[in-house]
Amino acid sequence: MAHTKAGGSTKLGRDSAPKYLGVKISDGQYARSGNIIVRQRGTHFRAGKGVKKGADDTLYAQKEGTVKFRKKIVTNFSGAKKKTTIVEII
Repeated sequence: MAHTKAGGSTKLGRDSAPKYLGVKISDGQYARSGNIIVRQRGTHFRAGKGVKKGADDTLYAQKEGTVKFRKKIVTNFSGAKKKTTIVEII
């Protein structure tokens, strides 16, 4: 005898909410104290002068000023050199 499968057994319809990561204040723009500059997972961008890193690796302004992004070669824990981006407030 033919029958239909029980309802509610679909494997579709699951999706996670967007996390809205990325750069929030660009190079050359003015940031006030406490403004979020970059939302990130891990340390793609590193904190420089006038910038603090939060517990979830978010970079935010510690003082008022202009945001500046610059490239720098740093040595990581294994001794390898890597180019990274430093975020500063001038």
